[in-house]
Amino acid sequence: MKKYSVEVVVGIFVFFGLLCLAYISVKFGKLDLIGNQYYPVKAVFTTVKGLRKDTVVEISGIEVGKVADIKLDKDNYAAVVTLRIYGDVKLQEDAIASIRTKGLLGEKYVEIMPGGADILIPSGGTLRETEAPIDLEKLIGNFIFGKLKE
Repeated sequence: MKKYSVEVVVGIFVFFGLLCLAYISVKFGKLDLIGNQYYPVKAVFTTVKGLRKDTVVEISGIEVGKVADIKLDKDNYAAVVTLRIYGDVKLQEDAIASIRTKGLLGEKYVEIMPGGADILIPSGGTLRETEAPIDLEKLIGNFIFGKLKE
């Protein structure tokens, strides 16, 4: 009888250990199993060099969503980025979306600067104001070759 109770206690301990391991894996992996409420917003950029799907969208340094999709608009050859914004974050019609770099050579992310308008962007709406990323390689090249000409 004593051996049976020890096996039950060990089984319960292992079960809760696996449950904790699964929870930690989901949290550290930033998986969305429960399903946060998002709404899609589109932004049209001239270029999205270095931007990837599932990249962070931030306002004031706080994560407010992710990049859901990046497609090419074949009519005007612009990049259409679909952003998934948390449902409790409301964007004004005059908000500005910019592609920024974390650090000097870090990964790209989308930064949204809130606007001051009273009109909010609806689900599926479009951010009208965008800023493309700065091409650091081109700037360095212009600097170097500009110095050589002097």
